[in-house]
Amino acid sequence: MIFADEPVAQAMAHSVRDAREELVGRWLERIADRVALHPTHVFPSEELLNHVPLLVDGIADYLENSAAEITADVPVVAKAMELGALRHAQGFEAHQILKEYEILGGILFDHLSDTAERMGPGCSPTELLACSHRVFRAVAVIQQYTTNHFLALAEARVREREDRLRAFNRSLTHEMKNRINTVRGANEMLREEWVGGDAGQREKFTDIIARNADGMQSVLEDLLELSRVETDGSQQSARNVLLYDAAAEVARQLRDFAEARRVRIELTDSLPRVEVPAAAVELCLTNYVSNAIKYRDPGKPDHWVRVEGTVKEGDDCEVVVRVRDNGLGVPEESRADLFRRFFRAHEGTVTGEEGTGLGLAIVRETIESVGGRAWAEFDPTDGTVFAISFPCVSPDSTPAETGGLSV
Repeated sequence: MIFADEPVAQAMAHSVRDAREELVGRWLERIADRVALHPTHVFPSEELLNHVPLLVDGIADYLENSAAEITADVPVVAKAMELGALRHAQGFEAHQILKEYEILGGILFDHLSDTAERMGPGCSPTELLACSHRVFRAVAVIQQYTTNHFLALAEARVREREDRLRAFNRSLTHEMKNRINTVRGANEMLREEWVGGDAGQREKFTDIIARNADGMQSVLEDLLELSRVETDGSQQSARNVLLYDAAAEVARQLRDFAEARRVRIELTDSLPRVEVPAAAVELCLTNYVSNAIKYRDPGKPDHWVRVEGTVKEGDDCEVVVRVRDNGLGVPEESRADLFRRFFRAHEGTVTGEEGTGLGLAIVRETIESVGGRAWAEFDPTDGTVFAISFPCVSPDSTPAETGGLSV
């Protein structure tokens, strides 16, 4: 009855626009009840949250004028695609997006039903059915743009992983072939008569065989670790611990190694009191700290590696952990390739340190599996820094009560 003097479709559209904030709020609550996200992360930025009502406006526009088709050049489509990109970044499945719009459609139909009741005899069943059909079509079209963009991004990620896998297979084949040929060559030399009576030569070739066998074993162990990261990355965040506790566990595991190399591991008392995905963070810190110990600078009287942490507050809260050391650093010509599989920055310049060149690649794969990133920073006056960052689990930046620790 409040819309008695207006066409039904126009009245319905006005009603949807007037209630859009309430409708979006109900949509957000229903989505949050179904997914493993905090409500503030369903639409995580103020900009996106403010733009989501444009989806409702686009539906209202089509409800008011069915000739105003929802095409690729209208603003509502850009917002639909933006939502698809967000859901891809958050690790949603396609069926969850479909369900999300099913929920929105249900909320809108409930609202239309309530509006029709308020209109009374001014809204005939035929007119209500026509309005419902327009809403259904508008939701379906917007859902299609969101889902198509989501699937396009997912397909691009699959292609990227396939390209990386092919490159990795080539690198792996080359690495293993070289080691096998070295073992076979050393074995053939051991069979030479001139080697038989020379204990020094026998020991030399035996050592070559042993070192390359150990190297192949290390490659296989790293491959297994990479396989776990790539096929079961979601489990990396299954157990959360305080950042300080994760760093302390890494220091405990590497204590003997550090003492043997006369390197001091320091955990700063500024480490924020935040929860972190235990398995992912401990694996990354273990790689960073062990590399710092391995490549200490023998020309310095004091060797140390320090774990630091900060929280970047705001809509996109993230934890940043840095591992700083005063070791040999990284040659400038090697920095661009640091996180490439099988790349060793100090190969040929540092002797006696075995490695597969997979450690930093594992760090990158691991932290990306929990939505983070890995990088290195270089400051000639402040040492080398290897860092990781990842979304906050519990955004509480109070310093850990446990204080600093040196090992």
